[in-house]
Amino acid sequence: MKRYMIGCLLCISVYAQAQRVASLGFTGDTTDVKTKTSGGVALVGGGGDVPGAFQWMIKKSGGGNVVVIRASSNYLYNSTIDSLGKVASVETLLINSREVANNPEVERVLRNAEMLFIAGGDQSNYMNFWRGTKTADAINYLLNVKKVPVGGTSAGCAILTGLYYSGETGSATAAALMNPYDTLVTLYNNDLLRPPFLTNVISDQHYVARKRQGRHMAFMARIITDWKIFPKGIAPDERTAVCIDENGQAQVYGEGKAYFLLTKEPPELCAPGKPVQWKANEKAVKVYELQGAPQGNGHFSVADFSANKAKGGKWYFWWVENGLLKEKLQ
Repeated sequence: MKRYMIGCLLCISVYAQAQRVASLGFTGDTTDVKTKTSGGVALVGGGGDVPGAFQWMIKKSGGGNVVVIRASSNYLYNSTIDSLGKVASVETLLINSREVANNPEVERVLRNAEMLFIAGGDQSNYMNFWRGTKTADAINYLLNVKKVPVGGTSAGCAILTGLYYSGETGSATAAALMNPYDTLVTLYNNDLLRPPFLTNVISDQHYVARKRQGRHMAFMARIITDWKIFPKGIAPDERTAVCIDENGQAQVYGEGKAYFLLTKEPPELCAPGKPVQWKANEKAVKVYELQGAPQGNGHFSVADFSANKAKGGKWYFWWVENGLLKEKLQ
């Protein structure tokens, strides 16, 4: 009789997992645990995992339920996350339509998470499938009400700032500085996620590896010109993460470098079909470079982007002359 009951319970557990809406895979206990969490955002540059950033999030999760979301592919982070720290469970959800994004069960699983990670892929899918849905509401609840760690890599990083580049018409390059109104430059203003401290920040990823400094400058020139917002920038390179705690204080984890960009002068010229001119006496954008480390390095105050509080890195000035990016050490 005892063996029969154990067998039935196992069948129920397997059946319950099989019935979970949008689930690609589940590791751990299906029980909804309650743990003490602290908020934070991990902006990961893609190109490979950053174990220290996952460990930072796991610690902030209190070892609770971890949910990974994506809109394409069936790649699972379950075993990776489970191997880096003690958590109750890890589940990956494929939220690849607005119908799934508005499913009440998907919303419930998300709201019950003590840690959320947004996978890479195509951020235009995230925008098109999740914007204005229960999924977006649940992520914003985790960020601002429940206050749990939320991370994202590559495309997942791209949507984790208030200002974001969608890539919906293709991937822009530094050529955007020659025409900042090219159809590849598709920018949005705080209509998807609302992460703390990042309202007027635009991120970029794979930064040095794919030479994206130029397009990032084009994005910021457009934001100033079109919306009269002087944006800030955060840009981790591959296998690198900027981890921002609940007080807006950041360290850089991983193998590469991360960049923090401050703007205060408008471009002299940012117009359709014309090269950007953004010189400002060769001080158009002030840039802080921080090298990552496995367990975190340096310090930058994302709460106020105060230059005086930055530690462990070095400052540059970047500017644009006739569509060409230039730089010098401060």
